[in-house]
Amino acid sequence: MFSLKGLGIYQRCLVSVILLLSHGTPSHSSLSRRTLELMTRYPLIDGHNDLPLRLRIFQKNNLNHLNLHNYTKTATNINKLQAGHVGGQVFAAYVMCTAQDMDAVRLTLEQVDLIRRMCERYPGLELVTTAQGMRNTTKIACLISIEGGHSIDSSLPALRMFYLLGVRSMSLTHNCNTPWQWWMRLGMLIDLSHTSLATARAVLNHSRAPVIFSHSSSNTICNHSRNVPDDVLRKLKMNGGLIMVNFHSGFIACGRRANISTVADHFDYIKRVVGAEHIGIGGDYDGANGFPEGLEDVSKYPALIGELLSRNWNETELAGVLRLNFLRVFDSVEKIRDGLRDTPPSEVQIPFAEANNSCRLELKPPVIVQKSARGGSSVPSVQALLWALLLLHCLLLH
Repeated sequence: MFSLKGLGIYQRCLVSVILLLSHGTPSHSSLSRRTLELMTRYPLIDGHNDLPLRLRIFQKNNLNHLNLHNYTKTATNINKLQAGHVGGQVFAAYVMCTAQDMDAVRLTLEQVDLIRRMCERYPGLELVTTAQGMRNTTKIACLISIEGGHSIDSSLPALRMFYLLGVRSMSLTHNCNTPWQWWMRLGMLIDLSHTSLATARAVLNHSRAPVIFSHSSSNTICNHSRNVPDDVLRKLKMNGGLIMVNFHSGFIACGRRANISTVADHFDYIKRVVGAEHIGIGGDYDGANGFPEGLEDVSKYPALIGELLSRNWNETELAGVLRLNFLRVFDSVEKIRDGLRDTPPSEVQIPFAEANNSCRLELKPPVIVQKSARGGSSVPSVQALLWALLLLHCLLLH
């Protein structure tokens, strides 16, 4: 057995430091091995990805002339998702809110169509619509979300039709205001990312089902309007919901240079406030430009998990962060939906004045103008009436 006897004080200190470093701190190879083992058992479910938006911008939604396995124009492709041990990805059917009150519904339908085609075209992807479907698949599960209430044009029937097309999550707003309240009967996940704090607090005060922030971070660490303050985090904990941490540097470091450690600081802080069971990951890749060093694309998720392991997060906590917390919330939303099956669908219509959409047509019986035998209108024109009045006036004067 090794002994410190016979060594001077400085030699003893040096040996103690070496022993501490070698046995008290996990080696890089040990962390890498633990990370990959953990992510193999619990493949990541990421809450928000904007690849469909980039495919619209770069490819006009045409999938026939690209290979999504190694597509290089985006931070997301199938090879990178597999390298990042992603087992489920929520893809956003996002259209800019400048389309509000115009053709947002059509554009959103086109994005939903793109995601469905993408996930049906590639054998490594599978479109899923239930929590159990996410558990059962051996592929990368694709879940569809709508980002912004403007996409349903203040119409609950439109929302129901999106649900039938496979949409399972929707954020209430995306930087624009929408004049309607959520309806829980469908069993969609309520996403509060992008909402105002007043809206977030109101929903958390009234929602029976747990909600998510699909791509938001800590406002205390980075004071940005898109991030979540502590009082809302505590309400989220009471609600049983989930905050899925955003990686974009603007929301992680308020525009300053960021790295993996910067992102991990958000995880550490939120864990102290609400506990690890209310945390997930929503990287926001391809939704913004500028990501931390070491987390440049979706293949880099293991680097973050390794960092959290080095900060003494245990495997139970990280299994929740990777996927189990999201599945718990999804299960709960579906359970509440099932309990409301006997509740008839809402037929409430948003008043025209409240919707404030000049492009809306109010359906009324048409005014039918009958034609005369000569093919003209039997209803005299305004011009003809004016001439008749002028003639009558002249006759009366004479």
